[in-house]
Amino acid sequence: MGNGSMTVRRPAVSAGGAGRTRPLTVPAYDDGPAWRRDSLSEEGIGWIGAHGGAGATTLSRLLGGTDIGCRWPDPALAEPARVMVVGRTDLEGLRAVSRALHALRDGRHPAGMRLMGVVLIADAPVRLPAPLLGRIRLLRSIAPVHRLPWIPALRVGEEPKRLPRQLDRLATVLATGAEARRRS
Repeated sequence: MGNGSMTVRRPAVSAGGAGRTRPLTVPAYDDGPAWRRDSLSEEGIGWIGAHGGAGATTLSRLLGGTDIGCRWPDPALAEPARVMVVGRTDLEGLRAVSRALHALRDGRHPAGMRLMGVVLIADAPVRLPAPLLGRIRLLRSIAPVHRLPWIPALRVGEEPKRLPRQLDRLATVLATGAEARRRS
């Protein structure tokens, strides 16, 4: 089963010819009631992948914060209210970011969540074609967009010798936002 439960066979009960055994699901362990929260945390930043392989995990490793995955932050898990949507600069990545922003506009996100911006990570070490640049301009009209270049070392799982200046700028934006939040 692999989901923290196990199946136990209950002995057959001979009531009216019912000689079948029924599975009974019992928790494999019990840590007591889970601590739950009703609102998102005001601490930290959450990285939301607009699609699989967007780079949210890498950004959380390089800049800190919470890798939320490809979903909205969960208040029950005390995940950050401040989020960045992450996507690649290929057509499907930009479409996924657009869908996420559309869902935000429609209010399909948890109460209290605040979009800090969009991070677009280069999908290849070449210049973007005009149609993709046009889509990025459209995204910029909706939310702040931060573009990160292709980083070859990350592709093979190595740490880059030098982080690109765009990543430093993004870290500064995050730090400035956190500082402004503390003062208010």
